Amino acid sequence: MKILLIEDDKNLLTQLQNLLSEQRYILDSADAGQSALDKIFAETYDLIILDIMLPEVDGLTILKEMRQATIITPVLLLTARNSIDDRVKGLDYGADDYLSKPFSIAELLARIRALLRRPGRECNSILSVGDVSLNTISREVTLAGKVLQLTPKEFSILEFLLYNKNHPVSRITLSEHVWGEDFDPFTMSNTIDVHIKNLRHKIDFPESCRTLIKTVRGIGFMINEP
Repeated sequence: MKILLIEDDKNLLTQLQNLLSEQRYILDSADAGQSALDKIFAETYDLIILDIMLPEVDGLTILKEMRQATIITPVLLLTARNSIDDRVKGLDYGADDYLSKPFSIAELLARIRALLRRPGRECNSILSVGDVSLNTISREVTLAGKVLQLTPKEFSILEFLLYNKNHPVSRITLSEHVWGEDFDPFTMSNTIDVHIKNLRHKIDFPESCRTLIKTVRGIGFMINEP
């Protein structure tokens, strides 16, 4: 699942990025209103976590412009604890849920899971290629019906490649989505190769000599539909 996290508090943004990455979500982030709008209109997300108090363009304006443009992505609004008017306006403008600051991690994760489980989303929760199937909600990966045990990073790599099936993904793009700001291309140049190698061992039948994850010379990696 791909989430856009919009928050101008740098410390909170970093904490939430680390938390959601550990939960195997693919993340984009923005710390200002205009950059958030640019991402919303350029990319497709499964969920948007939106703070109301933002520089440049406030969260309520972002929400209003989204809904006017018929972008129906679920929105979890982050509000100040005593800001009842903002909560009411947010719901009126089309927010799906809100959470008052400060909030508990357990409650945030529960709200996210609830929004991603809403009716109409299940049909989009399964990503597959050949006999490999990945459920973005249950976080389960199967090979010919058998459940595979993947590490969080392996799951994130496979999920991102399946989202971009039949399109090459650069090494830098893949690394940034999986490791976020923790990725250092100078000290972690071989990290992505190690994880790709381990993932291939798990999702390929040795006797078939197949390789689902193709290496695209000079670019990165790609999963093709057989």
